[in-house]
Amino acid sequence: MIDDRETELIVGCAQMASVLDPMQNLERCVSVAQEASRRGVQLLIFPESASSRSDDPHVPPLGEPLDGGFVADLASAVSDLAMTVIVGVTESGSADLPHNTLVALRGGRIISVYRKMHLYDAAGLRESDAISSGDGPVVTFEVDGFRVGMMTCYDIRFPEIARLLASDGADVLAVPTSWVRGPMKELHWTTFCQARAIENTVYVAGAAQTGGMRIGRSMIVAPDGIAEASAGTDTGLVVSRISRDRLHRVREAFPVLRQRRFSIVGTPHPAGEISAAGYPA
Repeated sequence: MIDDRETELIVGCAQMASVLDPMQNLERCVSVAQEASRRGVQLLIFPESASSRSDDPHVPPLGEPLDGGFVADLASAVSDLAMTVIVGVTESGSADLPHNTLVALRGGRIISVYRKMHLYDAAGLRESDAISSGDGPVVTFEVDGFRVGMMTCYDIRFPEIARLLASDGADVLAVPTSWVRGPMKELHWTTFCQARAIENTVYVAGAAQTGGMRIGRSMIVAPDGIAEASAGTDTGLVVSRISRDRLHRVREAFPVLRQRRFSIVGTPHPAGEISAAGYPA
């Protein structure tokens, strides 16, 4: 019998400089997926807005339904690869504004969907002018013996989502991002990735947009807070091997998930309903 501590997972984070046209981005994503497959990657994470990106606040990214266009074509293109792919897209649908959505693909089909809950209405920008916020649920899914949860960019500033995913058994937090440049923003990003890993004893895999207004800095952080692999500002693929044994060792040394004395309700309040003091506004 094989001890589950021997289980490992090869994770890849694609760092991209996506453009507005989904078809151009699709070609790049397929190329990266093929490279990742040759390197043995089992979980490949693309950034937020991988399907369509605009650095002009007056030009929104192009939205498409999840059952067609970029998502359907990518699912088909990677269907024969032995990997799970997470990708950030702009999802059009029934809402007045599109969703900023993460989709997990495997075997040619969608296995999980997450719509960004916390929109980047900060530092002079208003994502909510162009995007509808999601309301969950926050869920995990399995990839070769590891539980994976998804969250998007600005979500990482809100520790409740990471804790909900850890409480649901997540071993890995996939965090596609399109982190905007600004004073101390690189420090914020790296600090949040390490903090969410340490406080939840999980791996954090952040796949980033780069170029223009975006900082890059994709990274894979171990549950003890050590960045096992990271990128600067160039496009490319960051790869790391994560292990069940390391999760066990860190969780035995710091059993914080067992020791916590507060629970978090998984149903979100409407955006803006909670005041700074933590009570309904």
